[in-house]
Amino acid sequence: MANLTAIEVKRAKPAVGPDGKAKKRVLHDGGGLMLVVKPSGARSWLLRLQVDGKRRDIGLGTVDADGAGSKAFGDEDPLAAVPIMLRRSLTLAEAREKAAALRKLAKAGADPLAERDRERVKIPNFAQAVKEAHEELGKGWAPKHSAAFLSSLQTHIVPRLGNVRIDQVDEAMVRDALAPIWSEKPAMARKLRIRVGQVLKFAKSRKWRSDGFDPKQMDPGLARHGKKGHFAAMPYRNVPAFVAAQQALSPTSGRLALLFTILTAARSGEVRAAAWDQFDMDARTWTRPAAIMKTKVQHIVSLSDAAIAVLERAKPYSGRVGLVFPGAKPGTQLSDMTLTKVLRDAGEGCTVHGFRSSFRDWAAEQMPQVPVMVAEMALAHRVGNETERAYLRTDLRDRRRDLMDAWGSFLVLSCVTMRR
Repeated sequence: MANLTAIEVKRAKPAVGPDGKAKKRVLHDGGGLMLVVKPSGARSWLLRLQVDGKRRDIGLGTVDADGAGSKAFGDEDPLAAVPIMLRRSLTLAEAREKAAALRKLAKAGADPLAERDRERVKIPNFAQAVKEAHEELGKGWAPKHSAAFLSSLQTHIVPRLGNVRIDQVDEAMVRDALAPIWSEKPAMARKLRIRVGQVLKFAKSRKWRSDGFDPKQMDPGLARHGKKGHFAAMPYRNVPAFVAAQQALSPTSGRLALLFTILTAARSGEVRAAAWDQFDMDARTWTRPAAIMKTKVQHIVSLSDAAIAVLERAKPYSGRVGLVFPGAKPGTQLSDMTLTKVLRDAGEGCTVHGFRSSFRDWAAEQMPQVPVMVAEMALAHRVGNETERAYLRTDLRDRRRDLMDAWGSFLVLSCVTMRR
């Protein structure tokens, strides 16, 4: 039952103690709604509820005794569009309305305090959301990827969308922000589209916006990109001659790294990060730690005689301590361009990564007896669907050893045969 009147609310004063000093006064309206008058005379609304058997006191806001917030605007009251949960100054009628809404939520099993605060969340702009998404999501990323994520967005997107509230960013805005580089820098534009989507999905998880991001909505407004090309690869039949030519030249750290990359069908970054403590020469294995793998999963490579021979030639460059193929400065890795330069100096137009494709083509055409799964595992690719991987308890290392031995023999022996 409602007990208070608007006049009582307006005239409510603090209580007076025996000592003549002002004290807090609480007036009950019914249903747990209370008017609290502080010794200073400040008045506010408080709702007392039972939630899961426990008493909860929820502040609703200060008292608007005169209803000035609404009356000042006449029939065109802009506060009418403000949800009751967002109002900080409430008339008696508004306090009752807010209290009734929270009582219903509590009765339905919701947390009334959380529901009260849900719409009070401060919505950041896009630039602020980028920083917060980067700080949180970047905890699980490699430093290089984390830095690229932030710098690319700050360079290309933040200047255009930075001041827009994150809940107001839509596909059309993102499309317009990407348009200047969409055709000029297609690879970067595609990455940015993904990264913007990550920021918007992060914002949704923080309750800053109600939806995520649908990149397909942008396609009609952007030029079509050509089909993404594959890394240029050397035909596998030409690789033995190339390997022989490189082995005949003076060894350098970069040249040996390229030869080892070809012989192990590894990614160049994995080879450049290869350290001597990852190798077991007796077991003829290279255990690549998760930190240097694209899949972030440890992978063991079986080493052929030819691969072992390259490692033996690399010992003078490092003394078998630290990196196997060190850069010019002590303790530094070779750059990716160092391996590429070896190819360019040889007059080859293929890419270092393309040798993985050369290996895969060779396995398909020359080793048909080897299951596809074995060749894919040799490349450290994920194989099968999630269910198949759950039941696959072996890494097929013996089969992979046979395959890598055959690849090493093909690269070395076939060239000798061709010379004869």
